[in-house]
Amino acid sequence: MSLTAILTFCLTGDSEKRNSMMDYRPIFLIVGILLCALALSMIVPAIVDAFAGNPDWQIFAISSGVTLFIGGAMTLTSRAGNLRLSVRQAFVMTTFSWVALTLFASIPFVFSELQLSFTDAFFEAMSGITTTGSTVITGLDTVPPGILLWRALLQWLGGIGIIVMAIAVFPMLRVGGMQLFRMESSDPSEKALPRAAEIASTISQIYLGLTILCAISYWSAGMSGFDAIAHSMTTIATGGYSTTDGSIGSFESWPIDLIATVGMIIGSLPFILYLKTLQGSYSALWQDSQVQWFISLVVIIVLAVTAKLWLSSELESTQALRYAAFNVVSIITGTGYATSDYSQWGSFAVPVFFFIMFIGGCAGSTTCGIKIFRFQVLYAAARAQLHQLLQPHGVFMPYYNRRPISDEVIVSVLSFFFVFGVCFALLAIGLGMLGLDYLTAISSAATAISNVGPALGPIVGPAGNFQSIPDAAKWLLAGGMLLGRLELFTVIVLFSRSFWRD
Repeated sequence: MSLTAILTFCLTGDSEKRNSMMDYRPIFLIVGILLCALALSMIVPAIVDAFAGNPDWQIFAISSGVTLFIGGAMTLTSRAGNLRLSVRQAFVMTTFSWVALTLFASIPFVFSELQLSFTDAFFEAMSGITTTGSTVITGLDTVPPGILLWRALLQWLGGIGIIVMAIAVFPMLRVGGMQLFRMESSDPSEKALPRAAEIASTISQIYLGLTILCAISYWSAGMSGFDAIAHSMTTIATGGYSTTDGSIGSFESWPIDLIATVGMIIGSLPFILYLKTLQGSYSALWQDSQVQWFISLVVIIVLAVTAKLWLSSELESTQALRYAAFNVVSIITGTGYATSDYSQWGSFAVPVFFFIMFIGGCAGSTTCGIKIFRFQVLYAAARAQLHQLLQPHGVFMPYYNRRPISDEVIVSVLSFFFVFGVCFALLAIGLGMLGLDYLTAISSAATAISNVGPALGPIVGPAGNFQSIPDAAKWLLAGGMLLGRLELFTVIVLFSRSFWRD
């Protein structure tokens, strides 16, 4: 059984309420296993740096040893605990694991030849593990290969991690309407595989296969082997870390742009539907209303931006389509690659790119943001309410994927929208109080909580980075990334006094 399957088995276990004091042993066990996996991942950039003759391989080796020791100790000392998590334990485990992984993932950044401060290292690691893509590192073209590969690996691990969370944890926690995707409530005949652990394990194999296919495509299009591997991991993970300051635009290749655009869209669709497609249900992907909404929305926005870019610039129609398609898909999926500074595309493009930051892709994918299904639920509820106003004696039921939506799901989604708006506003106000200008503050808040990567403006836009902003702002943004990646409520509930009462 794979690591993903083991973790999923622990996470999909007993969810009954317990009145006794919380048992932290299963939490430490899972976090310990994850840290051991992270330690093994550090060996890969260590080997790459060793072959390149870079002394940073020792930093990765030592960091791996330290992480493995602590992760192993947590695992071995917690084995006596119950392997099944309650809902309350799952909340703690989810947030604690993401913070712990970020903390240990930041060690190589601190002690490598980059010598980042702990604030910058934590920001970079959090941006990587949450697949945000914001960076504080300048001069990526001269950065050692081990660090470049480590950044890509963090995003790749974060991508598969969030898919497993979307399958096993978030539906169980019923945050933000994710209970719509709870497999236990489905008819047994419709389950893709008998157990959630098997599903997670198979999806991990699909994720790996798509990454390999993307790497081969990049290499065939002219990238070096190293660049192809690094970019394939951050493309399928919709993370956006690149090996150069110019991102994908530095390659100046339309085949590479096309491969990246397709790869980002692939990473934005529900991975459970890929599994169903491989099992013979070939129409599962295209019949899903969430996929239909997402593809339709992308096409409409791309055509609108293309038309405006073509009419207001000297670009040919094909060039305008190439730039618009790539950058719109990059931002709406939360990837954060760039081939052009879209903040210079005029007064129409800037608000468009700002608002699509919030959308995200589909639930069960590697993307972030609000996600398409919540807009669908909101639309269905509003439509039903409108019909009810017009025909007070009629009975109108909102539907999602041809199934009725319960009041619980509608309330969860409405609550998510409200909390998302409040967190965004507080984050933007906090950044403004720290001295950031209006555009930088509001777009940085949007890109953090939506896990997009680049923001807008000359400082943190696609042509800049987050290195020059104050340390306090970086910590605030790191918190915003964590909130956005873990669906807000998963983190916020830990600050409730009633949560910790026995």
